[in-house]
Amino acid sequence: MGPHPAVAAIRLAVRRVLHDVLTEHTTHHTTQRTTEHTTRPADGGPPTPLVLVACSGGADSMALASALAFEARKLDLRAGGVTVDHGLQAGSDQRAREVADRMTALGLDPVESVAVTVGRDGGPEAAARDARYAALDDAAERHGATAILLGHTRDDQAETVLLGLARGSGIRSLSGMAAVSGTAGRYRRPFLELDRQTVRKACIAQELAVWDDPHNSDPAYTRSRLRHEGLPALEKALGKGVVEALARTAQLSRDDADALDSWAADAEASVRDDTGRLECAKLFGLPPAVRRRVLRRAVIAEGAPAGSLFARHIEEVDRLITGWRGQGAINLPGRVEARRQGGRLVIRQG
Repeated sequence: MGPHPAVAAIRLAVRRVLHDVLTEHTTHHTTQRTTEHTTRPADGGPPTPLVLVACSGGADSMALASALAFEARKLDLRAGGVTVDHGLQAGSDQRAREVADRMTALGLDPVESVAVTVGRDGGPEAAARDARYAALDDAAERHGATAILLGHTRDDQAETVLLGLARGSGIRSLSGMAAVSGTAGRYRRPFLELDRQTVRKACIAQELAVWDDPHNSDPAYTRSRLRHEGLPALEKALGKGVVEALARTAQLSRDDADALDSWAADAEASVRDDTGRLECAKLFGLPPAVRRRVLRRAVIAEGAPAGSLFARHIEEVDRLITGWRGQGAINLPGRVEARRQGGRLVIRQG
């Protein structure tokens, strides 16, 4: 008799991602060997890659940890885990140690608990996320990990799309979370096509101990209100299938955003003069969606933090092109300034 259907589903999702990681790792090593073979002799096959799981102790990440531990035993890779203690609740350090112990019991190695200090920039949710990813990046560098698995589900994707919609963000925000993201594709999300209920059933079937973070049900947090009030209200009004539809919207939006980003990258060189400055007349001739992407790329290149650069900032810069009335410089995040001067758009850090 095979495993429970939910357990089979999470293992299959992880297996597919691990095969991708192994293929990419082998290809990279082979390419590197080919490039360097004239200066050093062959030295055997590629090193065994390490894949880490980011585990909070919740159902999503515990299911992911169990599936990684199971599948890694059948493949030529090592599997470890990291849990991040945000220090936002009493006893969080003890819970982090317990989560680390559970991952070790699953057979993961190396396993570590990392304590972080959460700042205030962007609000509590964004600040905690920034601190968490910084800790995960650091862990990956220290351990030489090829990839880090994250337990985001289809439900998380739907929530992300709705949050982007509520902010009035562009199509890139509506595209939600990518299955592969981060430097060199470090972050992988195997569960984006699985719903939260399936993942929780997998934990129950395997008798995995899980911890439900009280923040996930605290109405003080926007995502929590959306999860427990917003999405249920939408399903009541529109019927079942809202989560699946939003997840499809994310993928369609991502495909469109990728195409527009590619167009903008190609168009950027054509709107610069011989000295590399942006020409306003040529920018004006671009479709708005492409022009704004060119402007965003230019502003980020001059030092504006991408995470602090919002649609309203780019709209103000765009008005220097489309609604020029002699207005002054536009101040942007990262002490970057944009101004129109002599038919050119000058962007620099001041």
